[in-house]
Amino acid sequence: MRISLASDSLDGIAPILLSELRKRGHTVIPHGALTDERADWAWCCSQAAQDVASGAADQAIVCCWTGTGASMAANKVPGIRAALCADAATAAGARRWNDANVLAISLRLTSAPLLEEILDAWFSGGASTDETDLANIAYLSEIEN
Repeated sequence: MRISLASDSLDGIAPILLSELRKRGHTVIPHGALTDERADWAWCCSQAAQDVASGAADQAIVCCWTGTGASMAANKVPGIRAALCADAATAAGARRWNDANVLAISLRLTSAPLLEEILDAWFSGGASTDETDLANIAYLSEIEN
């Protein structure tokens, strides 16, 4: 899978995340502090989300100190459903019920073992086929501005 990865700093789990994704066999498209591009959270995280929206990436993972700014920047891109996930259960639910295509992570709160649990849940899950869940996802597209 092609994963666009953005981080506004190299603090916390950012370097671990890059190697973990590659270890899992994903092709990583890095942004922000992981490259020589502008590393501010709004710029690098929106770029990662744009990779998903354009089809250059299948999914994205965006990171900042709290994860909040990363998710906000990604969610400004049409077609993106970014979810800030602090645990595996939230990641699984975001994939299942929200068909999230961008995972937002806090560099401050996420430990290496927790990161593995979140990634396991994220990548093992898929979108629900329940009519109510599909209707909610479709409605998000309708109200997008």
